[in-house]
Amino acid sequence: MTIHFIGAGPGAADLITLRGRDLIARCPVCLYAGSIVAPEILAWCPPGVRLVDTAPLDLDAILAEMRAAHARGEDVARLHSGDLSVYSAVAEQTRRLEALGIPYTLTPGVPAFATAAAALGRELTVPEVAQSVVLTRTSGRASAMPAPERLALFAQTQATLAIHLSIHVIAEVAAELIPHYGPDCPVGVVYRASWPDERVLRGTLADIAEQVAAARFERTALILVGRALAAGDFRESALYSAGYDRRFRPGGGTRVLGDEVQLSPVRRGNPSPEWERGRG
Repeated sequence: MTIHFIGAGPGAADLITLRGRDLIARCPVCLYAGSIVAPEILAWCPPGVRLVDTAPLDLDAILAEMRAAHARGEDVARLHSGDLSVYSAVAEQTRRLEALGIPYTLTPGVPAFATAAAALGRELTVPEVAQSVVLTRTSGRASAMPAPERLALFAQTQATLAIHLSIHVIAEVAAELIPHYGPDCPVGVVYRASWPDERVLRGTLADIAEQVAAARFERTALILVGRALAAGDFRESALYSAGYDRRFRPGGGTRVLGDEVQLSPVRRGNPSPEWERGRG
């Protein structure tokens, strides 16, 4: 008997992994976060499955379901939204399972920040513009931020920020970041990424709070901040350069005949026209 923690992805049922789908299909018990897991995913459960929506349950009640399944010798599919590695509350459950001697596995899922980047049509790491992504949040009722983990400190790196669980304080977020990124820094907000009612806002630190207020986003939205989001003129990486000698392309490979494209050096503060056209 095993508890299988499964990252159910950001919303759309077809953004779950094949492993996750197969585990759901063979577990006679399924515990799922009903408020944020797509109901279509539950269609993969086997006939006669015990379905338990954990949204109204506390941790003790959830563990009671797991212990009861363990006593019956039944595997459990435990569904969480997004990916298990961040903001999933898995650690507190696995700590208790370890104390009880109940085995478990972790199956990763598609994370919300990656889905939001896809919705914006952007890569979060662009050569010589940003090569790091910081996953963070602001303090909330469920969990306070450790003192050293302040947005202003992360902002000093100029990395791309993926800010979770903070849409309700977007004005404060923007105010804290403007001194470091500048008011013209691109921002993308994705509401309910990959769900049928997904909405996307594109703006800057100067105007994104006003856009969010007009859209009335209050939860289930992710904030992406950084120059990489709207980088238009940037130097291409050497990875696919014709002259780049690498293991799978010794000597740099074959050059394409014809005119070569000349690329301008990085201009970090110059957003691409595509980003400007997509705003709002």
